[in-house]
Amino acid sequence: MGNQFNEILSDIVNAINNNYTQSDLLLGKSDRQLPVRSTVIEILDDLKQLLFPGYFSSEHIDTNNAAYYTGQKLSALHHKMKKQIALALAYDSAEDIAATSTVIQEDAETICCNFLASIPTIQEMLLLDVQAGYDGDPAADSREQIIFSYPGFYAIFVYRVAHELYKMKVPFIPRIMTEHAHNKTGIDINAGATIGKYFFMDHGTGIVIGETTVIGDYVKLYQGVTLGALSTRGGQHLSGVRRHPTIEDKVTIYSNATILGGETVIGRESVIGGGAFITSSIPAKTRVSVTPPDLSIKNDTKAEISATAYIYEI
Repeated sequence: MGNQFNEILSDIVNAINNNYTQSDLLLGKSDRQLPVRSTVIEILDDLKQLLFPGYFSSEHIDTNNAAYYTGQKLSALHHKMKKQIALALAYDSAEDIAATSTVIQEDAETICCNFLASIPTIQEMLLLDVQAGYDGDPAADSREQIIFSYPGFYAIFVYRVAHELYKMKVPFIPRIMTEHAHNKTGIDINAGATIGKYFFMDHGTGIVIGETTVIGDYVKLYQGVTLGALSTRGGQHLSGVRRHPTIEDKVTIYSNATILGGETVIGRESVIGGGAFITSSIPAKTRVSVTPPDLSIKNDTKAEISATAYIYEI
């Protein structure tokens, strides 16, 4: 068996090397390095420990040592984040790296400092999201349970971090963060989406929120909701074009509803029923429901029972 492999080894090597020369994607940019995905995920873990030390830090934190702990965490984050941001900026730059390295380092420092300065605001927003989860879920035993164990809260935590970096036009890193959360939770929130305060995803699994989605305050989504684009056949021609819906304040959207299109607006205080498929705007204070199908049931005696299957009541 070993001899057989040796006979074909050189052919495989040559074929792969030929692919390397034919595509500029496989080897990347030889003079530059992409951000390190594992380090970006470490940064998320560090931020989680900084924002909620009582839940995720291995150290005991109280009012006596909180300031020291915070300073240490911020210093470590500054060092780690600046390096990854600089790598992302350099890889994405069309300029000669040797000639612009000083500018890139300066830009990375500015972005990093601006992001770290935004952490108290992110923390305040997340506390409102925790309260939304507690108020909106009768199965929640405590707010602590939401912070420590709810996948939907982890997804919104990652989104709020990534969104700040997205607004600062940091390449690669916001998408690495949100795709990590997507992989971990089954919830796909693009870092470009705009999401207001007091946001809650009940159960959360399968929720998709597209890049240009705008969500107001006090919005609640259930599992399987899609806030997407009508069509992506235009590909890169649609980049930067508004293609996802607007969800105004105090809207509730039940499970597996699909709302598509950049001109679609769901008016404030509306309720969208489960399974709805919406591609046009809905006025404020409107209740949208899907007519339930008839349900046919056969018991052990083979007698057929007809009933109406109500999906939910509004």
